[in-house]
Amino acid sequence: MKFNFQNKVTIGLFLVAFQFSFAQKKEENIGSEVVNVVKPYTPTLSDAFKVQETPVLDDEGNAKKEKINYSIFSFPVASTFTPSKGKAEGVDKTKQAHLYDNYATLGFGNYRTLNAELFVNQDLGNNDYVGGMFRHLSSQGGIKDVELDDRFYNSSIDLTYGANTNALSWNLDLGYRNQIYNWYGLPSEFGSNLSSNDRVFIVDGINAQHVYNTYSIGGKIDFNDGILNDANMKFSHFTDTYGSAENRFYVKPSLQFDIMDESIKTNIIVDYVAGSFENNYLKTNSEPLKYGYTNFGITPTFVMQEDDWTINIGAAVFYSMDNENSNNKFFVYPQVNASYKVVGDLMIFYAGAEGSLEQNSYLDFVNENPFLSPTLNITPTDKQYDVFAGLKGKLSNSVSYNIKGSYVNERNKALFRSNDYNENTSNENYAFGNSMQVVYDDMKTLSFSGDLKANFSDFVTFGISGTFNNYSNYIEQEAWNLPELKLNSNIDFNITQKWFAGAAVYFVGERKDMKLNTNFTVDATPMTLDSYFDVNAHLGYKYNDRLTGFIRANNITNQAYEKWLDYQVQGFQVIVGANYKFDF
Repeated sequence: MKFNFQNKVTIGLFLVAFQFSFAQKKEENIGSEVVNVVKPYTPTLSDAFKVQETPVLDDEGNAKKEKINYSIFSFPVASTFTPSKGKAEGVDKTKQAHLYDNYATLGFGNYRTLNAELFVNQDLGNNDYVGGMFRHLSSQGGIKDVELDDRFYNSSIDLTYGANTNALSWNLDLGYRNQIYNWYGLPSEFGSNLSSNDRVFIVDGINAQHVYNTYSIGGKIDFNDGILNDANMKFSHFTDTYGSAENRFYVKPSLQFDIMDESIKTNIIVDYVAGSFENNYLKTNSEPLKYGYTNFGITPTFVMQEDDWTINIGAAVFYSMDNENSNNKFFVYPQVNASYKVVGDLMIFYAGAEGSLEQNSYLDFVNENPFLSPTLNITPTDKQYDVFAGLKGKLSNSVSYNIKGSYVNERNKALFRSNDYNENTSNENYAFGNSMQVVYDDMKTLSFSGDLKANFSDFVTFGISGTFNNYSNYIEQEAWNLPELKLNSNIDFNITQKWFAGAAVYFVGERKDMKLNTNFTVDATPMTLDSYFDVNAHLGYKYNDRLTGFIRANNITNQAYEKWLDYQVQGFQVIVGANYKFDF
């Protein structure tokens, strides 16, 4: 192999550098040397070969591929593996509380108050059952500054027998109720113009007690199939110790059927009332005061549902027969209402216009105000229309609300007003300014109401509601004993699994009433009854699933307010008692 000059020089330089790298020592100065290059190095490039864009393939690598078919020969293989069965995770179940068929309640309180209840129920077979309820509430009185007896007794017993089958369910009810009250509301100025002896003589001669008795029989039947949905009926016989008597009977069947996929509901009403009073208030009558009405009514309603709309369109038609005066009348009322889901169940708008002929009775008046004189005028109320609109829904899953406004037009609306009086010793026991009467007036009422209910948890529930009314009278000076404002609120909560409690607050605004002593006053002006609060509370302890003790407190603020004019209520009241559940 021959080396040219440039290669010799290159190899020489490489050997010199290699020797120098191994021969030098640390920190030794090896000096410097000059190398003269005779000819500079000039590198050259070898010939480059361009790769062709379309390479030529070798015939051996470009041979056509043959198609290959694959097949699998399968056969069963015995397996001894057995998977274990899954097991559900255990869940701790809350023991369901036993529901007892019967209970008894007994409580005692100040004012010698007795409160007792007994409910029994027994299945006679697979379908039949029988039950009964006894209630008693009484007080021996003791209201401060009340001169007449202010005791009261209210006792009732109800029996029922019924059956449930696949086709229908029905029950038959029997009832008796005894109520004893006293006309203890003497006017504060009574006897102010009499001598003290004459006043004492009159007051001591007043027997303020009066007794009501009610006998009733009724029933209800529900059909699971067919046009007739249900029907209920009731007959009651009502009397008092002054020779008054009243019979009331009604039957109310309800029908429902479909026409072209739309539902038509029809309510039918037959309502009869008849009674008599021995005397009018001034005892100027020679014959008993009799009254009697038979009302026939039918209310067909066409129900339409479309998306978020529900509309009920119908009318109520009544024919009223005045059985004593042959003064028969025909009435037609609107029965229209609609609702629209603005935001699902969170906000529902509703509106409507409804009317009805309402049958009044002595029994119903006494249940509302037991201090009436047995000298009433009984006539139905013509509720011409009730136009209303409102919003209801939920603020959350546990909070619901309802806001409503209405305008009501009524003819012969019943109002309670105190009787005028004098101080004659020959008066009836209820004619010394210590009783009330029923007067009728044509009235228009503008009303706004709202309520809020909340279930904060399984342990706390709360509710509040209020109503504001504005009345327009046609005959009477005022809307007697009707408050413009009413508020109430309640709360119930479970403190522990054993302890529970609750409270309720009521507010009733000012009302108007009027009565005068006819011996000295010709013209009288309405009197204002003050508004009042009534605060009630209760506390209970569950000793076990059968026995529960309780304590109830009423009128905690101890206000001597008047629910009716000159009728003060009992002050602070407390009742201690227990409830016991049992089975036969």
